[in-house]
Amino acid sequence: MAETKPTASVKPVTSVQAKKSSNAISWIAPILCIVAGYLIWRFVLGSASNFKHAGTGWFWPDHHEPLPGKGFAGMYLGGIVVPILIGTFLTALVFVIERFLTISKATGTGNNADFVRKVQYHLANKNVDAALAECDKQKGSVGNVMKAGLHRYKDMIGNTELATDQKVAAIQKEVEEATALELPMLEKNLVFLSTIASVATLLGLFGTVLGMIRSFAALGADGGGGAAATALSQGISEALYNTALGIGTSAVAIIFYNMFTTRIDGITYGIDESGFTLTQSFASLYK
Repeated sequence: MAETKPTASVKPVTSVQAKKSSNAISWIAPILCIVAGYLIWRFVLGSASNFKHAGTGWFWPDHHEPLPGKGFAGMYLGGIVVPILIGTFLTALVFVIERFLTISKATGTGNNADFVRKVQYHLANKNVDAALAECDKQKGSVGNVMKAGLHRYKDMIGNTELATDQKVAAIQKEVEEATALELPMLEKNLVFLSTIASVATLLGLFGTVLGMIRSFAALGADGGGGAAATALSQGISEALYNTALGIGTSAVAIIFYNMFTTRIDGITYGIDESGFTLTQSFASLYK
């Protein structure tokens, strides 16, 4: 009977350690942005110097008739939904900047396709150290995953206890573990942009409806006439600021959400290609 070789266990330790990062921005940023939106609405747009008739009160003064040349002051008359919409827009900008910085860092330096080709060239020449040096130069998520796989690749070259298919499986597992640590960092906080894209339009319509209700209520109280018609037209104009803010905020969120998901898909493709490169190279060179 042929003697069977005992199967050695592979250390389930990935070269890429879990990245511990606080996600406090996900709940602090919206609160601060809503507060900032109110301050802009109340003290910038709602400054008494912007109106002919300045009302009293602190939280929501009853100002009327913006002065000529103070067009944006009309946004103040759109009602209490306007500061929420401004805060929503600021929140979208915060997460756009945060995701842009994170994904730009994850993209690394240079083109991922060129990076993978360089690694393939070094592996074909059995120069793993040169391939690792390329990973250090790349400095992105693809480079991190490739580096983790190359460390296990290097370990498997000198391993005499495992069969080739077991070594390939070990390399593949290392790549999968490294990928599982990288991808969540790329996709984090994108849910805020997708949510804002949906909610901003609804908030704008809600503010418009409230403004229309106030306008028609004022029309009924005045009993008709030219003055009432003027008040109605002004009220409708003011209410539509809510719609404009909601649609504009939603458009910004949708554009950047799609841009970021496209870039993440490109990084994910590079990670998948790096894993395929490592396993195929090892299987062909170290049978």
